[in-house]
Amino acid sequence: MIQVKVFDEDHEADLEESVNEFLSSIPHEQVIDIKYQIAVCDNVHVENETMFSFSAMIIYKT
Repeated sequence: MIQVKVFDEDHEADLEESVNEFLSSIPHEQVIDIKYQIAVCDNVHVENETMFSFSAMIIYKT
């Protein structure tokens, strides 16, 4: 069976830590692909603040 695991963090280092923790829990042969994305937007509630979203999706076999 093919499954996905999605991660979303406010900071790149937090995403790296979460993804590495998950990857260490499964055999590397099970990993099919990893997708990475960054979203950036202005915070409409706080002037001059930019919000970041770092996300990754791991596609793997079980």
